[in-house]
Order: sequence, then C-alpha cells, then structure tokens
Amino acid sequence: MEKSVIIVEDDPFSQDFYKFIFRKAGINHKIMEDGDLLMDTLRADNIGLVIMDINLKNTYLKGEKTDGIRLTRFIKDDLGLQNIPVILVTAYSPNLSDNKFLEESKAEDYITKPILDFNALITKVNGYLMN
Repeated sequence: MEKSVIIVEDDPFSQDFYKFIFRKAGINHKIMEDGDLLMDTLRADNIGLVIMDINLKNTYLKGEKTDGIRLTRFIKDDLGLQNIPVILVTAYSPNLSDNKFLEESKAEDYITKPILDFNALITKVNGYLMN
C-alpha cells in the first residue's frame, strides 16, 4: 500500500498551493487542520510523512487550541506514531537552531516559507516516503 502525506495547514491559500504541487507530483496526500482528525488518521491510515505548519490559528486537539510545535510533540510522544517523520513549515528565521523548533517538537526536518523551490520540496518529501 502506498504511503500518504498529511499536510496540517489552516490557511486556504497554502492549502491550495499544496494541493496543486502534490497533485502535479502524483503524491497521495490529505490536507487537514483538525488535531483530533489528524491523530485518528495517523492511527488508521498508511501515513509516511506529516508536513506541519507551525502557526496554526484554527487547530484544536482534545478541545484545546494548539500550534504545530505542540501537535508535533504530541505525535512524537505517542509510541505508536513516533516513527512517522514530521517536517515543520515555518516563516521564521531559517536558522532554527536559534528558535529550537526542532528540539522542542522532536520533528525530523523543516522547510521555510515561502516555498520557492518546488522540486526541492518534492525531492525531500519523496526521500521520507522511500524510507
């Protein structure tokens, strides 16, 4: 069974961007912003990668508002899900070591917005899906 990518994004423009890029690349994907639905999907489906926006304004998990850092940490603290790689998406400084986003969230990788090199994104995603 082919692995899917889940994109956690609550901005409609960014959602449309991801739909276009992933459809064009032929990568099976789902876009969502609901934390509870995300966790259920991660447990039920063959997910090979999560792309997680850090700044989520409309995302809730168990009735509490959450952001991408906390949501990623929740995934990584779940023994059944911790092996699913997560790539954070941030508009912040490309020097994430200053911000400690990767350490805080336990995510494997990050990309910065705006995403200008679509081929680099797809190459990175395919690299994670192949593992």
